[in-house]
Order: sequence, then structure tokens, then C-alpha cells
Amino acid sequence: MKTGLIMEGGAMRGLFTAGVTDVLMEHNITFDGAVGVSAGAAFGCNYKSKQIGRALRYNKTYCRDKRYCSLRSLITTGDLFGADFCYREIPEKLDLFDYDTFCQNPMEFYIVCTNVLTGEAVYKKFEEESQALLCEWMRASASLPLVSRIVEIDGLKLSDGGTADSIPIKFFENLGYEKNVVILTRDKSYYKKEGKLSPLFMKLLLRKYPALVEALGKRTKMYNETLEYISGKEEKGEIFVIRPKDPLPIERIERRPEKLQEAYDIGRTVASSQLDDLKKFLAK
Repeated sequence: MKTGLIMEGGAMRGLFTAGVTDVLMEHNITFDGAVGVSAGAAFGCNYKSKQIGRALRYNKTYCRDKRYCSLRSLITTGDLFGADFCYREIPEKLDLFDYDTFCQNPMEFYIVCTNVLTGEAVYKKFEEESQALLCEWMRASASLPLVSRIVEIDGLKLSDGGTADSIPIKFFENLGYEKNVVILTRDKSYYKKEGKLSPLFMKLLLRKYPALVEALGKRTKMYNETLEYISGKEEKGEIFVIRPKDPLPIERIERRPEKLQEAYDIGRTVASSQLDDLKKFLAK
């Protein structure tokens, strides 16, 4: 029976996921495959490369760096999170990503993006492409509409994976992953509300991509339906869910290192408290 790990996004809430996956690594808990969306991919890749502490370390080090995330970066490059700094300079020079270990780890790894011309999800399976191309796929998955440029890869125009499939549990089930663990970055009481931007304003800003606008309009309904699906399977014991008990004390865009540490520590605490139950679930 194939085991899978599903990691949703949530920008800096992803530090909760990093705390969880670091505990999993410390206890040698592995899976046949993993899929990450947005921050779930950008931080979750460290699970496959077996780099405990890396996601927390570079986020705390550079969260106040204007090259990492700033209005200046948005104005000058079109990306709130600096593409060159985040996806090239950090992994290649400042806090090295262990690409060799990533490749040698037999666990399958998928990244979710949204095709802006169709509004549909694109599920990219890593198959030993170059590190630069891998980072481009992760950048595409985390490219939030309106504050990021469209990323073009292999003839596709891509954006934030959370638009089309925020929590790809059904995707993994359809691939034959029968025993799945889902890491969510919201507490159990959370249900998504409609965004603050008016639909007309969204259509104006993204007028070149009507399918993307349509997908964004469906996102709230899709996300909440997925949460209901997950809750139903969780109650039956068919999946295992790891989530914060309360709303995380962190902003989506967070510049306070102590808050990043706090979200990470909460992830570690929750994962540690569920370890025995998780091992029993995986051993069934």
C-alpha cells in the first residue's frame, strides 16, 4: 500500500509544515511519495533532501532582507518575493540546497501549479531535471496572482498552485496512494471566506487570463469542499491529518524572525504529540 504526504501552502504558515517535517525526519518516518503546493513545495522539498532545519534557518536569516520580500522587489521586478534571490542565490550560494540527496531519495515528489490559460492544475513530477529547473517549478507553484509574474516553463504559463488545487488529496488518491498523511496550516475550525478584492477589479487586473480569474472565483468553494472531504475521511480513519490546534500567530508575509520560530515550534509540538498515532496509522 503506497503512502503519501500532502503539504498545502499558505506562505509563511509553511513554517508550521517545516516543523512537522523536521520531526518526521528526526524519527525516520518516510513516504513513497509527497506532493507540495506553493510553500508546501518550496519548504517541503527539504524533506526529500533530508535537510533538517534548513527552511527555518534561511527564512529567519533573510525575512527582513529587501531582496527576499519587499515592495521594492514587487515594483522593480514584478515579484513580491525576489525570484533571483529566493530561488537562485539562496539555494545555490547562501544556504545550499542538497540537490544530490534530493535526487537520490527514492520518494516521488510532485509540485502543483496552475495553468493560467486554462485555470486547471498542473501536477509536475520531479524526474531529475536540473536544480535550476526544479527551483523554477517551485517558484511557479508559489507565484501568487497580482504580486508575482507569470512563470513560463516548457511552453506553459504558470501561477500559484493553490488557485487550482490547494490540497491535492484526490490527486494523490487517483495516483494510487492509499494511505495518506495531510499537513494543513489552518486549524480545524477554519473555512475560507471570499477574498476582499471585488470580482470586477480582479477581472480588470487579470484581464489577459480569464480562465485564471474564473479559477480564482471558484477557489473558496473548492477549498472548503476539500476540507469537508478531508474531515470525512479523517473521521473514518482513512487519512491522517496534522494541523495546528489554533490559528497560527503569524502573518502570511512575516518579517519577525521570532514569529517564524514560533510557527515552526508549533509544528514540532503538534507533530511530536501525534507521533505514536501516526506510526500506528502507517503500520496498519
